[in-house]
Amino acid sequence: MSIGVGEIVEGKVTGITKFAAFVALDAGGNGMVHISEIAHSFVNDIREHLTEGQSVSARVLDIGPGGKISLSIKKATAPPAQVRRPAARNAAPRRAPLKENLTFEDKLKQFMHESESKMSDLRQNERRGSRRGGR
Repeated sequence: MSIGVGEIVEGKVTGITKFAAFVALDAGGNGMVHISEIAHSFVNDIREHLTEGQSVSARVLDIGPGGKISLSIKKATAPPAQVRRPAARNAAPRRAPLKENLTFEDKLKQFMHESESKMSDLRQNERRGSRRGGR
């Protein structure tokens, strides 16, 4: 059976190193899954995602010289739904959208007000920070 680039193939994990997992393909041959192609999230340790003997589905990325097969597990699966993260505590407040029917002077006043507010916050934080360093 011939394997082509872009196909999804099945196999079993036969070995794991720091940078890749090796897979024995059911269709014959061996392939390698680089650490960056294991999961949709950051992978620090492959063993947290795969174990030897585990069955996996992977997409064929490339077939190199000598029949070396590059695989991707993450491209054979749908990405997880994005989870909304709560806003950071110290995140800058979002600027109010400018109304389209405002005059230039009104837009300038709105900008100046927001700027003064931000500068005031910065000055307060500077004063608080200088007390902490204390002499």
